[in-house]
Amino acid sequence: MTRVTVSIEDDLMEAFDAFLNQRGYTNRSEGFRDLIREKLQNTKLAEDANGVGIAVLNYVYDHEERMLASRLMSTQHEHHNLTVSTVHFHIDHDTCLESVTLRGSLAEIRAFADKVLAQPGVRHGELYSVPGEMHVESHHHGGDHHGHAHKHEHLKITT
Repeated sequence: MTRVTVSIEDDLMEAFDAFLNQRGYTNRSEGFRDLIREKLQNTKLAEDANGVGIAVLNYVYDHEERMLASRLMSTQHEHHNLTVSTVHFHIDHDTCLESVTLRGSLAEIRAFADKVLAQPGVRHGELYSVPGEMHVESHHHGGDHHGHAHKHEHLKITT
């Protein structure tokens, strides 16, 4: 590990210490590392138009909005190659929250999220993405009748 010395204005350091304290950090170093990781990740996401990764799209919507649930379901089916899972919560009589886990092309994931979040009746939403790299690996499975290897794509998360 490398030790770094940084000069920071007093008011900025006080604000950073308050930030760390509110989030339960036990030392400044881990807080700085997390901020650097986040900045590097966000930069990679913004610059890599052909990148792949995983993401979670959370959104709150009015399930009483005319045909909204059906439109949201159709959008997920149109992007079935990206969708890993969907969790649906009933917040109250009229409001639901969905959390969709996605994997694949980050550009396609962003397009899917934009389409969902632009639907009338979707009140709040946010996409959290993590870049990765796709690796194709061959595996033998015991239940294979022919003894052939099968190729699988695996997503490796980058740091």
